[in-house]
Amino acid sequence: MIESLSVLSSKKWIGFLLALCMMIGILGSTAFSQHAYAASVNVVNGIQFRDTNNNIVHAHGGGMIKVGSYYYWLGENRDGTNLVSLYRSTDLKNWEFRAHLLSKNMGGELATANIERPKLLYNSQTGKYVMWMHKENGVDYSEGRVAVATATNIEGPYTYHGSFRPLGYESRDMTVFNDNGTAYLFSSTKGTAANSDMNIFRLTEDFTGVDELIQTIWKGQYREAPAVFKRGATYFMITSGATGWNPNQAKYATASSIEGTWSNPVNFGDSTTYGSQSAYVIPIEGSNTTSYLYMGDRWAGAWSEPVNHSRYVWLPLSFPTSTTLEMNWYPSIDIDTAAGTVTGSTTGGEFTPGTNYQIVNVASGRVLDVADQSTQNGANVAIWSYWGGNNQKWTVEAAGSYYKISNVNSGKALDVYQSSTENHGNVIQYDYWGGNNQQWSIIYVGNDSYRIVNRNSGRALDASGTENGSNVIQYSYWGGDNQKWKFIPVN
Repeated sequence: MIESLSVLSSKKWIGFLLALCMMIGILGSTAFSQHAYAASVNVVNGIQFRDTNNNIVHAHGGGMIKVGSYYYWLGENRDGTNLVSLYRSTDLKNWEFRAHLLSKNMGGELATANIERPKLLYNSQTGKYVMWMHKENGVDYSEGRVAVATATNIEGPYTYHGSFRPLGYESRDMTVFNDNGTAYLFSSTKGTAANSDMNIFRLTEDFTGVDELIQTIWKGQYREAPAVFKRGATYFMITSGATGWNPNQAKYATASSIEGTWSNPVNFGDSTTYGSQSAYVIPIEGSNTTSYLYMGDRWAGAWSEPVNHSRYVWLPLSFPTSTTLEMNWYPSIDIDTAAGTVTGSTTGGEFTPGTNYQIVNVASGRVLDVADQSTQNGANVAIWSYWGGNNQKWTVEAAGSYYKISNVNSGKALDVYQSSTENHGNVIQYDYWGGNNQQWSIIYVGNDSYRIVNRNSGRALDASGTENGSNVIQYSYWGGDNQKWKFIPVN
């Protein structure tokens, strides 16, 4: 009897332990699920990022490298003293400032230098981090040089080794790429005119010098801002055109080998790459997949402000085939570094869904207004002094890679009459049917203002005068205040 009770007692304990384990398993599974969900973060596009101390992130024209669980992001800082700054993050949203890697206070040629497009390589043979960058004299772009700095710790201190022209060639916009232990420099170089060609150099084994010019490609095509990555067996290179600070049509090319034949560049994105220029593409490797994140700069020079006022455009790349890519606009992106996913989102962004806005013309201070509070199709849109009517309030929501702008009073969409593509095309309201003439790009132009560009015509929303009732039309963008608008949230 005692033995039977003992066995029974043991069975009860075993049952209890099994139940406890199951409960722990359930809780653990729930905790894991909550953790996985929490790992996904939303990054808003077209804004200035801020670090964990609420300071603006200055990593313009930068690059990124993963070390352990951290993504390290370095880039240009134009605060007048520092030249290259470094941040780190595990989730690509919450950035912790780590160090100023190069500054004018280091003296020598850095005291007067302008440093652009810094990128980092890690050399596993030497155990050193090697920074490559474009160096100019701080006055103009006559030098066309690369510069190199090294450190044994990614956060520094870095030893600056000086600047030079690789094998005597001018080098301006550039990037570097480590192809399984062999590193390469890609740089825009002078051919028949400045930046007309693209050079590809193989670096020395320690990554600090140039060993050989492999080839010059795309002669006379004026491609700059190279960003190189490998997906599967295919190498991709993204570049922009050469239009100064103003954004233009990005293109990509592919090759089966860096030292082989590169295809001719092919357009992707829209005609301004969603108001950005390529800086880098970082693979996000996770437990579920590997995604490829396009990192672009929306340069403040395009609206005549300092580089440190520039904004960031980050978008997921997609691949219809092994040798083609696509990129669409999203107001924000969701990133889960643990899973390796980067997906576009229309639920967040610079313009909050469900929020009503006054759309205020900068030249006049008057707002976008549907004439006579009309709720009819074809009603004219003009500017008028703000008095709080719903016909003066608008909502903004994503429509694919563009925005739909709708009047609160009528529910109808901002529309260019008869899909005109000409200057002076009239702006009206109309039931939304998804036409390109009803979709708009909204691009920051400084001083809390935006230009609003029609997808169908490429022309900007324009107030034809400054008085009440002045008609709103579309017109080629030339930068006038009558073509700039502010979005002010209202009830």
